Amino acid sequence: MSENRIAFQGEPGAYSHQACRNARPDMEPLPCRTFEDVIDAVRSGKADMAMLPVENSTYGRVADIHHLLPESGLHIVDEAFVRVHISLLAVRGASLADITDAMSHTVLLGQCRGFLREHGIRAITGADTAGSAKEVAARGKTSLAALAAPLAGEIYGLDRLADEIEDRQNNTTRFLLMARQPDLSRRAERMLTSFVFRVRNIPAALYKAMGGFATNGVNMTKLESYMVDGVFTATQFYADIEGHPEDSNVKLALDELGYFTSKLNILGVYPADPLRARQKENGGV
Repeated sequence: MSENRIAFQGEPGAYSHQACRNARPDMEPLPCRTFEDVIDAVRSGKADMAMLPVENSTYGRVADIHHLLPESGLHIVDEAFVRVHISLLAVRGASLADITDAMSHTVLLGQCRGFLREHGIRAITGADTAGSAKEVAARGKTSLAALAAPLAGEIYGLDRLADEIEDRQNNTTRFLLMARQPDLSRRAERMLTSFVFRVRNIPAALYKAMGGFATNGVNMTKLESYMVDGVFTATQFYADIEGHPEDSNVKLALDELGYFTSKLNILGVYPADPLRARQKENGGV
């Protein structure tokens, strides 16, 4: 059985692991190799919840996630925002002057160009962030460092030679927490509803479907399209809106949407993370 576990993708010390610690400190994190493995862990009962990254304020949406969510059989029950603080991690006793090379995922390397250039450090591509920290610890070279979350340094016994070295100080990743059962009972001050839909094959179907949200005063915070099964003519849309399906205006908007769609699947109803408003002010996700 799950024994109160929350599954995430990556090595211990990954940013998804940090998200688990922040959002569910009472749950045991369960590392998984792939996003599919995370979902399977929850479906099989090995874990109670899944922590999945969906978008980053700098690099946009996480590849493949929107394809996996509708078919996962899981339900969104919460969201979590995690600031991407990047540390330069090295073996015990090393100093910043010793470092000639830094290893990390290509995305993280691209977020620290200024720091690396300033200190004359060469970037080396690693499999992922926490995995790079693990590799640096295993090699034991004082000239090699990793770019990763401070948590990775804690786990792999590395020294933090520099903190918050990212070029953009508002870089944030949004995560979704998913469970086997939906939770429609909560009523926070600001609720969100996420769903996917396909429009019917009639003229201006998308335009008409979106009209119901405008006329009923429902704020749509996200609308993204993506192909279904690799076919250019089959398009599915992912949307986030503010409100609960039982709110009168949301109910009217969804009813109108249903008239113009061939498929509508509500993925989850959940409270907005308090950090969402701050991200909006800073121009993030």
